[in-house]
Amino acid sequence: MAPPTRTFKHLLLWLFTGTRGGPNRARIIEVLREDPMNTNQLRLHLGLDYRTVKHHLEVLEDNELIYSMGSGYGSMYFLSGKMEDNMEEFDEIWSSINGKNKEFEE
Repeated sequence: MAPPTRTFKHLLLWLFTGTRGGPNRARIIEVLREDPMNTNQLRLHLGLDYRTVKHHLEVLEDNELIYSMGSGYGSMYFLSGKMEDNMEEFDEIWSSINGKNKEFEE
């Protein structure tokens, strides 16, 4: 497997650390890596508002990190092949985000 391109890493950094909703988008990726879910399942799992989850899903889908199958309320979301190929980059960024969040909690 070829190393991720610098451009894709920059996209991940921008989506997860450069925007206000980044930590929630990262949480969605973390959940979807384990199991595909629909918007309502994600809402319940993450404790977020339905519209908030829907917005983040749209951002992630627009940037080709996830894709959906089905239509309407029951659409299921999955990680894209591009995202799966770059999970090491995501894990590095996610660790950084979690470390910063723990600093604020202490």
